[in-house]
Amino acid sequence: MSHTIQAVVLEATQRDLFEHVLNDPLLGSSIYVNIALAGLTLLLFAYMARNVTDPRAKLIVVSVMGVSAVSIASYTGLASGLTIGILEMPDGHAMSGATTELAHSGEAVDGTISLWGRYLTWALSTPLILLALGLIAGSDLPKIFTAILFDVGIMITGLAAALTTSSYLMRWVWYGISVTFFLVVVYILLFEWPKDAREAGTADIFNTLKILTVVLWFGYTIWWALGNEGLAVIESVGITSWGYSAFDVVAKYLFSFLVVKYVVDNVDAVSAGSEYGVFADRTPSDD
Repeated sequence: MSHTIQAVVLEATQRDLFEHVLNDPLLGSSIYVNIALAGLTLLLFAYMARNVTDPRAKLIVVSVMGVSAVSIASYTGLASGLTIGILEMPDGHAMSGATTELAHSGEAVDGTISLWGRYLTWALSTPLILLALGLIAGSDLPKIFTAILFDVGIMITGLAAALTTSSYLMRWVWYGISVTFFLVVVYILLFEWPKDAREAGTADIFNTLKILTVVLWFGYTIWWALGNEGLAVIESVGITSWGYSAFDVVAKYLFSFLVVKYVVDNVDAVSAGSEYGVFADRTPSDD
């Protein structure tokens, strides 16, 4: 009597995940392309801003250069298998009971791939984006700190939503908390900082960057709900990953290019911060 045995891997190792990314063209390309873009843009921005000497202008440039630097490290973490996991989704999730076929071996592993390292990327890169926006708007430190604080909250609760496997409902509870934090940041971007930018004389570039940021960040939020971590309308991990990577190209690298170009061409405008914002001169009043 012959028996057909299908190999089932109980737990994928870090090497298995590294090999899987390496041998999955769709998933792998979504990661490797971003490593290359992050490296190239970091060099480009350093070259573009090589003659900037004003402290405030330099801080804005360094903020967006940090976005590329963080992306290099975080995407390398994904490529190495360090910040990737395979999760078995809870009952009620569209991918509950799903298996993943490892690209390099053809063996099956219970669960679906989670690129949870992306949340670490966003937790470090998006505050830098907001710092640059706040400085361009000429906002004060409390507003900038509030935006960054709630932004980090978005990413932490988003990570919780992605990694919760105990309850399908709790995944969406975490998602709801994350979206609530996100709306706080959106409020600051749409209603608080535009007023500051008008006073600072940087309204034109700020409004462009504001619209770009808000639209794309809503895109990330909707994509999570549609992807393999949310409703799994899109079950493919590779397509889900490419969606995030496409957003990253615009929300990070194009955004950063626009910021650096504006700063280089308008140093006087962004260096006029002695009158407002975090660089304002504060002279204590006499009693």
